[in-house]
Amino acid sequence: MQQLRIRHRADNTADTAAADGSPLPWAAPPSEPVVCTSARDGNVTVELCGELDVVSERPLRRALKDAVSRSVDHVELDLSRVTFCDCSGLNALLAARRHAVGHGKTLTVRAVSPAAKTLLVNTDTWPLFAVTRPTGDALSEDEEKLQTEVTQLRRAMRTRPAIDQATGILMATFSLSPEDAWTVLVAVSQNTNTKLHRIADVVLTTVHGEPLPDAMRIQLAAAVGALRDGDAASG
Repeated sequence: MQQLRIRHRADNTADTAAADGSPLPWAAPPSEPVVCTSARDGNVTVELCGELDVVSERPLRRALKDAVSRSVDHVELDLSRVTFCDCSGLNALLAARRHAVGHGKTLTVRAVSPAAKTLLVNTDTWPLFAVTRPTGDALSEDEEKLQTEVTQLRRAMRTRPAIDQATGILMATFSLSPEDAWTVLVAVSQNTNTKLHRIADVVLTTVHGEPLPDAMRIQLAAAVGALRDGDAASG
């Protein structure tokens, strides 16, 4: 069995814990998604464990693409140990299925956790993975693209309002453009291994006069500083 461990950052514990070692109220616990693959009779089984999100999306796409390439005609996913999956993780799964279909192969889910199945069902993508389609019945490229867009829109409808409001607050606080404010939010999310919408929720608490947690304030200031240093260097 081949195992690929996807590490977010070597120092993520420092970013998600207070000085006394206790978890910060706004930070998600560190996670290390793991991809395990095994091959038998030309087919490949892939077991995904942990959180599938924006941080792990790129290495997950590469691992799944490699699994499809090594298979003869079928890839089977075991998602029973996935603890969290957002639109980034789902898009990685959809991309892998699209790659499989494009090469005359199939990709299905044989086991799924409640967290993963809820997202698949709510985005109407569960049938794509739950049923093995004959090659002739595979979705067209245009249909696959449309399905992906629907998935992204549905996820965005749930989280985008808070993210947009937080972006506005950063624009006003640090005199940033919309693009730069978005860049700061994403940087803090990646640097602290925290979901983007959780960062936004914390920023929104300042509307009610609540101060930002010290760790969050430091991370925001660092991201803004790095952004401005980059602008100055390029200028």
